[in-house]
Amino acid sequence: MSELEVRIVKLEPIQVASFSGFGKNPEDIAWEKLLDWAKKQGIPESFEGHRFFGFNNPNPAPGSPNYGYEQWITIGPDTQVGEGIEVKDFPGGLYAVTRCVGIEDIGKTWKALVAWSENSPYQHACHQWLEECISPVGAPEMILDLYLPIAE
Repeated sequence: MSELEVRIVKLEPIQVASFSGFGKNPEDIAWEKLLDWAKKQGIPESFEGHRFFGFNNPNPAPGSPNYGYEQWITIGPDTQVGEGIEVKDFPGGLYAVTRCVGIEDIGKTWKALVAWSENSPYQHACHQWLEECISPVGAPEMILDLYLPIAE
């Protein structure tokens, strides 16, 4: 991995529809639920105007191949999500952000970002760690921006 490029981002408050998966590949389960919902809502396949954030929930436990993943899609205040869909108001926060190209490098990139933060002028913060999907849905290679919570 070349030198890590990190930018500081203030993520503004957002409202999201939340979808969860649990198992050996919970990301796939959560994405499938989100995409099925979006299609039923008539959201165009381009997803223009929407952002996607996800994170482990719950985190992997030692000795178990199963863990959870929560996937969000940003929505507007007038979006009618339908019954059984959880809507969350995320307050945002300050983040150190770096890009990860290819899902196989996600663990290594997270470790590098944490190491960067330990030598930065920022403090670790307690708001939600996030992964934002940047690549178009269904792209051959996944591109993610990793959001590490920080404070000044």
